[in-house]
Amino acid sequence: MSTAVRRRLTARAVIRLRLALLLASLVLAPALLWAGEDVPTPDCSVVPGWTQKGPLRSFEPDTLFDYMNGNAEGYHAYGFVFMKGVTCVNDAGDQIVIDISEFGDADSAWGIFIANRDVRSPNEPIGVAGQVHPRQATFVKGRYYVEIAASPAGDHSGPLRAFTGALAARISGRTTPPEEVAWFPEEGLEPDSVRLVPQSVLGLRALRRGFLAQYPEGRAFVVAEDSVEAATATLEKVRGHFTGTADIDGIGDAAFTATDEYLGGVVLFRRGTRVAGVANLAPGVEGTDLARRLDDVLR
Repeated sequence: MSTAVRRRLTARAVIRLRLALLLASLVLAPALLWAGEDVPTPDCSVVPGWTQKGPLRSFEPDTLFDYMNGNAEGYHAYGFVFMKGVTCVNDAGDQIVIDISEFGDADSAWGIFIANRDVRSPNEPIGVAGQVHPRQATFVKGRYYVEIAASPAGDHSGPLRAFTGALAARISGRTTPPEEVAWFPEEGLEPDSVRLVPQSVLGLRALRRGFLAQYPEGRAFVVAEDSVEAATATLEKVRGHFTGTADIDGIGDAAFTATDEYLGGVVLFRRGTRVAGVANLAPGVEGTDLARRLDDVLR
């Protein structure tokens, strides 16, 4: 092959490569442009006297880990999509950091709020729910979980409350908790104990995602499946985790009891497309009554 021919072939290969790169950029550019476009952009000026310091921040699932100092796993478990953040300062030298995170659905955003809240403090009606402390505030609305941190040390609850109110007014989305919260009977339910478990409810992989609540007798849970067949298969998988199960009548479409080294006494059942039950029953504690009350709500 002559030198001239080789040069022509090399030139053609370079042209093909450039065309391939151009095509790839045209395909990827919209995805990069659209990523996070629905996430509200935090704005320091929503509260008078505060201005932006530095550029806006944005993080995707692959880059969140570095920003969260290695604490991003919980966010990923709840279906983190995108985060936008900004740092605000005032003339007194105070600083407020705002991060708005989008999750895959409103239930997941509510779930991360419940997982991160201060259980010693009551929730406030900010969006779906929120909390304001001297140096930190959080709230959830729709698919968005908002975190606001203030420094230096001191009581910054005034500006934090102003920011939560202003930002909540600008964020659209659901302002009610997940409908699954109402699945748990009110009698005996510990206040604010219902939470979303994003994976392995009760530590069992078969129970992939569900809601958990605390009662004096033990922990009640509900896992929703897509079909009766899927729920039936899930209940059988869970049954296989235990030894010495015993079928019981009068609860759900199928039910059994068992005892586990880690979960204590359990009562599990299926009602339609949902797998539910009670776990962590102490020896001698009867859990069928709570299971029946839970079944009555799920009918």
